[in-house]
Amino acid sequence: MFATVDGGHLSPNAITKAWPVAMAAIGMPAVTLHSLRHTHASMLIASGVDILTISRRLGHSSPTITLSVYGHLIHGTDDRAAQVMDAAFGSKMVAASDRKPEK
Repeated sequence: MFATVDGGHLSPNAITKAWPVAMAAIGMPAVTLHSLRHTHASMLIASGVDILTISRRLGHSSPTITLSVYGHLIHGTDDRAAQVMDAAFGSKMVAASDRKPEK
Protein backbone atom coordinates (compact mmCIF):
# COMPACT_ATOMS: atom_id res chain seq x y z
CA MET A 1 0.00 0.00 0.00
CA PHE A 2 2.86 2.39 0.78
CA ALA A 3 6.30 2.44 -0.78
CA THR A 4 9.63 4.11 -0.20
CA VAL A 5 11.05 6.60 -2.72
CA ASP A 6 12.95 3.78 -4.43
CA GLY A 7 9.85 1.54 -4.61
CA GLY A 8 10.62 -0.65 -1.62
CA HIS A 9 8.11 -1.57 1.04
CA LEU A 10 7.63 0.62 4.08
CA SER A 11 7.60 -1.28 7.31
CA PRO A 12 4.36 -1.20 9.31
CA ASN A 13 6.24 0.64 12.05
CA ALA A 14 7.36 3.36 9.61
CA ILE A 15 3.79 3.82 8.40
CA THR A 16 2.47 3.98 11.95
CA LYS A 17 4.97 6.72 12.80
CA ALA A 18 4.54 8.70 9.57
CA TRP A 19 0.74 8.60 9.43
CA PRO A 20 -0.08 11.03 12.28
CA VAL A 21 2.55 13.47 11.02
CA ALA A 22 1.05 13.40 7.53
CA MET A 23 -2.52 13.79 8.83
CA ALA A 24 -1.55 16.70 11.07
CA ALA A 25 0.19 18.36 8.11
CA ILE A 26 -3.06 18.37 6.12
CA GLY A 27 -5.18 19.42 9.08
CA MET A 28 -6.78 16.03 9.77
CA PRO A 29 -5.10 14.80 12.96
CA ALA A 30 -8.15 12.76 14.00
CA VAL A 31 -7.87 10.46 10.96
CA THR A 32 -5.99 7.46 12.27
CA LEU A 33 -5.09 4.21 10.57
CA HIS A 34 -7.56 2.54 12.91
CA SER A 35 -10.33 4.93 11.85
CA LEU A 36 -9.60 4.02 8.21
CA ARG A 37 -10.04 0.36 9.14
CA HIS A 38 -13.46 1.13 10.64
CA THR A 39 -14.41 3.25 7.63
CA HIS A 40 -13.41 0.39 5.33
CA ALA A 41 -15.60 -2.09 7.23
CA SER A 42 -18.49 0.35 7.53
CA MET A 43 -18.50 1.14 3.82
CA LEU A 44 -18.47 -2.56 2.93
CA ILE A 45 -21.40 -3.23 5.26
CA ALA A 46 -23.34 -0.27 3.85
CA SER A 47 -22.70 -1.63 0.35
CA GLY A 48 -24.17 -5.00 1.26
CA VAL A 49 -20.97 -7.05 1.32
CA ASP A 50 -21.46 -10.23 3.34
CA ILE A 51 -20.03 -10.36 6.85
CA LEU A 52 -17.78 -13.36 6.12
CA THR A 53 -15.98 -11.47 3.36
CA ILE A 54 -15.61 -8.40 5.56
CA SER A 55 -14.31 -10.54 8.42
CA ARG A 56 -11.67 -12.08 6.19
CA ARG A 57 -10.60 -8.67 4.82
CA LEU A 58 -10.16 -7.37 8.36
CA GLY A 59 -8.19 -10.43 9.39
CA HIS A 60 -10.62 -11.45 12.11
CA SER A 61 -10.35 -15.05 13.25
CA SER A 62 -14.13 -15.39 13.17
CA PRO A 63 -17.12 -13.53 11.71
CA THR A 64 -18.43 -13.44 15.29
CA ILE A 65 -15.77 -10.85 16.10
CA THR A 66 -16.78 -8.77 13.10
CA LEU A 67 -20.45 -8.97 14.06
CA SER A 68 -19.73 -7.99 17.67
CA VAL A 69 -17.88 -4.86 16.52
CA TYR A 70 -19.92 -3.87 13.46
CA GLY A 71 -23.29 -5.61 13.92
CA HIS A 72 -25.00 -2.37 14.91
CA LEU A 73 -24.35 -1.07 11.38
CA ILE A 74 -26.37 -3.81 9.70
CA HIS A 75 -29.90 -2.52 9.02
CA GLY A 76 -32.85 -3.60 6.94
CA THR A 77 -31.72 -7.17 6.51
CA ASP A 78 -35.00 -8.61 7.79
CA ASP A 79 -36.95 -6.67 5.17
CA ARG A 80 -34.58 -7.90 2.50
CA ALA A 81 -34.90 -11.49 3.74
CA ALA A 82 -38.69 -11.19 3.58
CA GLN A 83 -38.47 -9.85 0.01
CA VAL A 84 -36.23 -12.73 -1.04
CA MET A 85 -38.56 -15.32 0.47
CA ASP A 86 -41.62 -13.61 -0.99
CA ALA A 87 -40.02 -13.56 -4.42
CA ALA A 88 -39.13 -17.24 -4.10
CA PHE A 89 -42.35 -18.56 -2.58
CA GLY A 90 -44.84 -15.76 -1.93
CA SER A 91 -46.92 -15.60 -5.07
CA LYS A 92 -46.43 -19.32 -5.79
CA MET A 93 -47.54 -20.30 -2.29
CA VAL A 94 -50.65 -18.10 -2.47
CA ALA A 95 -51.52 -19.45 -5.90
CA ALA A 96 -50.95 -23.03 -4.75
CA SER A 97 -53.15 -22.61 -1.67
CA ASP A 98 -56.05 -21.40 -3.84
CA ARG A 99 -56.12 -24.64 -5.83
CA LYS A 100 -58.01 -27.71 -4.76
CA PRO A 101 -55.83 -30.69 -3.97
CA GLU A 102 -55.61 -33.21 -6.79
CA LYS A 103 -57.17 -36.61 -6.18
